[in-house]
Amino acid sequence: MGSRRTPPRRSAAALVTDHHGRVLLQRRTDSGNWALPGGAMDIGEPLQQCAIREVKEESGLDVEITGLLGIYTDPAHVIAYADGEVRQEFTVTYLARVTDGTLTVSDESTEVRFIHPTDIDHIPIHDTVRLRLHHHAEHRDTPYLG
Repeated sequence: MGSRRTPPRRSAAALVTDHHGRVLLQRRTDSGNWALPGGAMDIGEPLQQCAIREVKEESGLDVEITGLLGIYTDPAHVIAYADGEVRQEFTVTYLARVTDGTLTVSDESTEVRFIHPTDIDHIPIHDTVRLRLHHHAEHRDTPYLG
């Protein structure tokens, strides 16, 4: 089956931290990389709600949005899916905190846990996710727009 190039899909992710400053990450089943919870927005869904829903689906945790980390649209980050679809990254990444729930692995991950920022350099993470984690560690005053 050939690939079909489609316009960027609006996606949301959440950088969720706990009271120890650790970041919620999931180890993806498709790549083995660690990633922030997130995914594509459903029709009729506000983007912030998409981030909240994706965190719940992928981690079992309920969160509330506390801010905006940035908008990530790297034209070099092109994703080829198993069904032949090819998309360019377009992800709005929110900051969030846990309000309830129990940490749970989904069918999209093999492991979900909070990881201390000092341990992040020692695990497999895609460069675009690493960039978001770096931006978070910088404690920026304004969101990243790129």
